[in-house]
Amino acid sequence: MSDRYTETYARSIEDPSGFWLKAARAIDWDVFPTVGHDERGWFPDGRLNTCYNAVDRHVIAGNGDRVALIYDSPVTGTQQRFTFAELQHEVALVAGMLAGRGIAKGDRVIIYMPMLPETIFAMLACARIGAIHSVVFGGFAPAELAKRIDDAEPRLVLAASCGIEPSRNVHYKPLLDEAIRLSTHKPEACILFQRPQEPGTLVEGRDFDWAELRAIAEPVGCVSVAASDPLYILYTSGTTGAPKGVVRDNGGNAVALAWSMANIYGVKPGEVFWAASDVGWVVGHSYIAYGPLILGCTTVLYEGKPVGTPDAGAFWRVIREHDVSVFFTAPTAIRAIRRDDPEGEYLARDGTGKLRVLFLAGERADPDTLHWSAEKLGMPVIDHWWQTELGWPALATCVGLERSETLFGSAGHPVPGFEFAVLDQEHQPLDRDEIGELVIKMPLPPGCLPTLWRNDEGYREAYLARHPGYYTAGDAGFFDGDGRAHVMSRIDDIINVAGHRLSTAGIEQIVAAHPAVAECAVVGAADALKGMVPVALVVRKSRVAMDDKQLTQEIVRRVRDELGPVAAFHDAAVVDMLPKTRSGKILRAAIRDMADGKPAKIPATIEDPAAIDLARAALERIGFPRG
Repeated sequence: MSDRYTETYARSIEDPSGFWLKAARAIDWDVFPTVGHDERGWFPDGRLNTCYNAVDRHVIAGNGDRVALIYDSPVTGTQQRFTFAELQHEVALVAGMLAGRGIAKGDRVIIYMPMLPETIFAMLACARIGAIHSVVFGGFAPAELAKRIDDAEPRLVLAASCGIEPSRNVHYKPLLDEAIRLSTHKPEACILFQRPQEPGTLVEGRDFDWAELRAIAEPVGCVSVAASDPLYILYTSGTTGAPKGVVRDNGGNAVALAWSMANIYGVKPGEVFWAASDVGWVVGHSYIAYGPLILGCTTVLYEGKPVGTPDAGAFWRVIREHDVSVFFTAPTAIRAIRRDDPEGEYLARDGTGKLRVLFLAGERADPDTLHWSAEKLGMPVIDHWWQTELGWPALATCVGLERSETLFGSAGHPVPGFEFAVLDQEHQPLDRDEIGELVIKMPLPPGCLPTLWRNDEGYREAYLARHPGYYTAGDAGFFDGDGRAHVMSRIDDIINVAGHRLSTAGIEQIVAAHPAVAECAVVGAADALKGMVPVALVVRKSRVAMDDKQLTQEIVRRVRDELGPVAAFHDAAVVDMLPKTRSGKILRAAIRDMADGKPAKIPATIEDPAAIDLARAALERIGFPRG
């Protein structure tokens, strides 16, 4: 018996060029491509403009009065709404501001800004004139920003004077000044958006005031670019410490995002879609700035936190007030909400309005978090999987293809266009339910990275060399008997305990299911006798009356009951918080290094440096490192 998903997936694998050429008709082209894919990439003879597809075409179609962008900022107490016509006006003026500084097709522009409407204007303005933007997460450390300046070699930097956190302002301008001092490449100019909470000091001859330049700018139109021309560069941390500049092309990105909005997320033009991410991450690029607007949806830009701005009901308030239909966030955000509101009192009291489905991605969603979310929300909660490099989901339950059944603990089925395999280290395929390396058959579908910025060899070495003919995702997992994928951990998180291969994510799943646990991290630590042993750091839920010793004893007993003594699991410690990036990813590699007595590699995007000291102290309490 077939269904819409199965039929669609089969077509995408049997005739990928034909499949994606048909999908490309959802986009407006200056020159419609005649070729789906060849050695040059996707849609090699097509021409288009991404900003036109995200903004102008909706105005031309008579939808200029439809709301395009909602800005909701609890940290400043402000909200703004922009229709597609208003968005077109603002973007055209910012594009004129850039053109007035000589920025043209192919030039790079770094955007160092927080969650502001002007950040979205800046991204779209670059796309409008064919410039290549590189958004750097606001507040990034100067040394890391300098690396990106040296790699991208931007002619111009667009920055805000500060970012605003619940308890402090983040001083962007001094960080930018220091980054430029450190960088070998010197941008020609910086344009600063002055926030009233903390204006920045302009450097004579280099820095210009955003408002002053906008006031004299002439609006400009859209520049036609090749489908293969880069739309943006987005940096992701490399294993050598040097950032990798993931390139996203214009044509493949526009087609993939339009298709995914309709077929994965199941949204329609005119509906409100909210991805609670930051524009500095790939989710913010794909599903705040571009995807919803290309389809003609309303997108939400939220400058706040899941808790603390002002409470654990913040997300549900945004969803209700702005009539959000489909919501996308990270599992860590839901865990934070659950920690502060374990009974879901805000949900029970106020509800979620028109919301019909919650999507989670960014890290593995443990079944306990998924169960809690589904129970409290009373709607489908869908885990799905993708990466910065891929640009859009590769594993999901495709709501738009009439799928809704989920298995908690699975990231779903392969998305049409993605052909997966599970291989061992000798490139041999593994059977169902066997854990191995997740890989994707080349060529990747549209929207995925064609290369790294000015580093084709680095692209081949990082992603293609490990398993010839396949893209290596770097994650370990398996497919079950129903064809659902289970992404367990990074490849190096499969640990060998006295000759037994175990997944730290599988142990983590058991620990997270304890009713007193808000979140946890399990890593493999060196052990002189067994080679490696699993060790857990655990954050307790609020209002739990259980001492640390009792909690850790119960956790150890649970793991040993479910996995048996082969797991050699004896070590767990309670901490107030886990080390995380600002996007919510737990720094498991840093915890593993500390457990092994190695210098921990701490990324510039760490949320709270104090969490490192807390983790190190907790590990020492239970005897790590032990050699």
